[in-house]
Amino acid sequence: MLVTAFVLGSAAVFFGACAQTVPATPPITPGVPASPRQVNIIMKDYLYVPGIVDLVPGETVRLNVINGGLEVHELVVGSQAVQTAWAAAEKPAANPPPGPTPAVSVPPGMEGLRIVLNSGESTSVLYTVPRDVGQQILLQCHIADHLERGMAGAVRFVGAGGVILTRPPAGSATTSAPESAVPSASPASAVPSPASAAP
Repeated sequence: MLVTAFVLGSAAVFFGACAQTVPATPPITPGVPASPRQVNIIMKDYLYVPGIVDLVPGETVRLNVINGGLEVHELVVGSQAVQTAWAAAEKPAANPPPGPTPAVSVPPGMEGLRIVLNSGESTSVLYTVPRDVGQQILLQCHIADHLERGMAGAVRFVGAGGVILTRPPAGSATTSAPESAVPSASPASAVPSPASAAP
C-alpha cells in the first residue's frame, strides 16, 4: 500500500510538472551604449537558436554570434526589403566552388546587419534596435539553399517589462528567446566589423 501511494504521488508530481507552461518573457533591462545587453545567437545547419528573439525598441545590445554548424552560414538582420536585397545579391554566387564565400554587396541603405562565419567561428557586434516597432525585423541566411531549408527567424519587440509589443509573422520559428539570447536590428547603428563582410 505504501509503495502504491508513493508511485501515485510521484506520478502526480511528474505530470504536474509536465503540465506547466513556458514562462512569459522575463523582465528585460534594456541595454544602453555604455552598458549593452548581451545577446547570443547560435547558427546551426539550417536554423538559428533562438528562432524568435525578444528585443526592446531603441536598446543597445552586444550581439554575440557563433556558427555551431558544419557549413558557412550568415545572419542577415533587417526588414523584408533588406532580406530581398541580400537574396538578390547572393543568387548569382549560389553554390560556389570550394573556397571562400564570394564577396557580394547590396545598394546603399539596404545593408541591414550581415555576419558571415565559417564553421566554429564567432564574432561580437554592437547593435542598436530600431525604435519603429511597425517594421518587422527578420533573421535570414541567403547562402545557397539555406533559407529554403528553414534558416530563418524573427524579432519580437517587447517592452522593458517583457510585455509583447509585436508578434513575429506567421510561419516564423516558434521558439521563445531567453533574455540572454536576443538579437537586435538597426542598419544605421551597427558598429563596423570585419565579420560583417564575407570571409
